[in-house]
Amino acid sequence: MTVDRTAELAPHQSTATTTPALEHRPGRWIANWDAENKEQWEAAGRSIAKRNLYWSIFAEFLGFVVWQLWSIVVVQLPAAGFAFDTNQIFWLISIPSLVGATLRIPYTFMVPKFGGRNWTIVSALLLLIPASGLAMCVSNPETPFGVMLLVAALAGFGGGNFASSMANITFFYPAREKGWALGLNAAGGNLGAAVAQLVVPIAVTVLAAGTVNLPMAGLIWIPLILVAAFGAWKYMDNLTSAKGDIAGSVAALKEPHLWIMAFLYIGTFGSFIGFAGVFPKLIKDYFPEFSSIHVGAVALSLAFLGPLVGSLARPYGGRMADRMGGARMSITAFASMAVITLTMIWTLPLKNFWLFLGLFLLLFVSSGFGNGATYRMIPVIFATSSRAARSGAGSAETARLAASSLGLISAIGAYGGFVIPQVLNASNTASGSYTPAFYGFVAAYVLMLTVCWACYIRPARKRNMIGHI
Repeated sequence: MTVDRTAELAPHQSTATTTPALEHRPGRWIANWDAENKEQWEAAGRSIAKRNLYWSIFAEFLGFVVWQLWSIVVVQLPAAGFAFDTNQIFWLISIPSLVGATLRIPYTFMVPKFGGRNWTIVSALLLLIPASGLAMCVSNPETPFGVMLLVAALAGFGGGNFASSMANITFFYPAREKGWALGLNAAGGNLGAAVAQLVVPIAVTVLAAGTVNLPMAGLIWIPLILVAAFGAWKYMDNLTSAKGDIAGSVAALKEPHLWIMAFLYIGTFGSFIGFAGVFPKLIKDYFPEFSSIHVGAVALSLAFLGPLVGSLARPYGGRMADRMGGARMSITAFASMAVITLTMIWTLPLKNFWLFLGLFLLLFVSSGFGNGATYRMIPVIFATSSRAARSGAGSAETARLAASSLGLISAIGAYGGFVIPQVLNASNTASGSYTPAFYGFVAAYVLMLTVCWACYIRPARKRNMIGHI
C-alpha cells in the first residue's frame, strides 16, 4: 500500500523556502536580518539599509569635520592673538590624527556591543566635546598650550567614527553591493575634511569687522551634530545579527598580509589625511599672500581643494581597481605620488603658487585613487593569497579574516596623519626647510611601490592572476 506523504512534507518544504520575517523590537532593534536573502532584501532590506547608510554618512562626515578642525584653525591663531611656535603648531595639527587612529581600534567593536544606531548616537554626541572645547579655548589668547593640546586631542573622537561607521554599514549590505556602499560611506566621510577647510575660514571672518571670530570654528557645527544624533535616534536601526569578532581580529593579526597592506595604506590614506592636515600650514609658509583670499568680508582658503579632490577620487580608484586589479592601481598611485612630489620639490624655486597648488591637487588625487585601490585589494588577497586560503580555509573563513583586517588596517593607516606633520616639523627644525621631508616621502613611496610589486604583482604573474589582485 502506498502512503501519500504530500500533506506531511508540505509544511516542511514551505518552511524551508519562506523568507524569515523581519522582527522589529523595542529600541529599533531588528531581528532575522539577512542581507544575502534576495527576497527579504528586495521586499524591505534595501530601503532600511539605504536609510541607515544616509544617516551614517552624515554622522561620519561630521566626524571628519571635527577631526580636521585644528588643521585650519592653527593658521588663524596668530590673528586671534596666540603666539605659539612652529613645533607647537605642528603638534596641534597632528595630535587629532594620533588619537583618532588609536580610537579606530576600539570603535570597530562598539557596533556589535551596543548596536549601530545606539553607537552612532553616542559617537555623534561625543563630537560636541571637541567642538565646544575648541570654541572655549580659542576665545582666550591666554589659554595654556597644554589645554589647547588636550582639546585638540579630543578631536580624535571624529577620527574614530570612521571605523564604527564602516563596521555598521558592512552588516546592512549584501556582498554584491557592499563595495559601493562602503565606498560611498568612506567618500562621504572624507569630504568632511574638505568642507571644514572651506567653511571655517568663511565662518570666522564673516561679520568679524576685519578680525577673526575664531570660536565660530567650533560653534557652527554644534547644531549639525545635534541633527545627526537626532536623525540616528529617529531613523537608524540596530541589528541583532551584528556580532563582534575579536577572535577574527586576533587571527588576522597573525596574517603577514595584514601588515603589508597596513604599510601600503599608510602611504595612501596616511598621505591623504596627513597632507589634508598640513596643507593650510604649507600654503601659509610657502605662499603667505595666498593663505587667505578675501572676497568682500569673507576669507577663503584654497586648501580645501586638496581633500576635496582626494575624496572624490577614492570611489573611482576602487572602481578602476575592479577592472585593472588593485595591485596595478596601487603601484600606479605610488609612482604618481613619487613623481608629483619630486616635481613639486624641483619647481618650488619658481615661487609659483598656482603650479604648487596644481601639483598638490594631483598628489591628493593620486592618494585618493590609491585609497580605493588598496582597500579593494584586501578581501581579494585574503581570499587568494593569505595563509588561511593556502591552508584550505573556506570562503566564509577568509571573508571573516578580511572583514576583521579592514578595521585594523584603517586604524594603522590613519597614523600617517600623525607621521606626516611630525616628519615635516622635524625636517624644518633640523634644516630650516621642509624639502628633506618631501624627499623622505618620495623614498617611502618608492619603497611601497616595490613592496606592492614584490608581494602582489610578481606572484600574481606566476599564477596568471595579475588582473585579480
